[in-house]
Amino acid sequence: MCPVVRPAGVRAVRAYGRVTLRSVEISTAQGPASVVIEKARKPAFLLVMTHGAGGGTETADVLAACEAAAGLGASVARVLQPYRVRGASAPGNAEKQDAAWLEIIAALRTAHQGIPLVQGGRSNGARVACRTARAADASAVVALAFPLHPPGRPQLSRADELRAAGTDVLVVNGERDPFGIPAETDASRVVILPGETHSLSRHPQAVRAAVADWLGQLPWLRPGQQ
Repeated sequence: MCPVVRPAGVRAVRAYGRVTLRSVEISTAQGPASVVIEKARKPAFLLVMTHGAGGGTETADVLAACEAAAGLGASVARVLQPYRVRGASAPGNAEKQDAAWLEIIAALRTAHQGIPLVQGGRSNGARVACRTARAADASAVVALAFPLHPPGRPQLSRADELRAAGTDVLVVNGERDPFGIPAETDASRVVILPGETHSLSRHPQAVRAAVADWLGQLPWLRPGQQ
């Protein structure tokens, strides 16, 4: 099924050389996703970010990552996945969730052709971004509060999801995260923020700085190498 993109609202903005901020609905086999897109005049890349299992796209860490990318000239899309649009608090079947995500990415790439894709999210959304990175042909992944294992069950590690992404992966986790912290060897870079928990809500400026610094050092984003 080809994803269908339907406008859900449009308003103009002017900041960071931005042009428009709009809300769209993208159809998937699992139902519609709601996406807020901030489009740059001449985007250097597209960042697509999503939420944790029961959350939304306006958490402090997701917004901080989006601000970091916007500051580097990216177009930014924040995705509320279909299960959240229909009111569910848990994503359910991972394969169906990943398939819906790839439909969303396909629709967004159609509207942003010719530029690199960076996809990411927080917690469960970070897992989705890692699991689908190869199929989406993502140039990089931003994984916020990656849940390495269920609380108190370190034997159930999800490190393989990070390692299987097939591209550069940034992990930003809090030092007090009960879901665990990935090892340095699990990703391209692992940033541990002092005093932060799984929510990554206390110091969003630190999240923004970590994301901006890492994205800014990627070879394809350096001046003269795009």
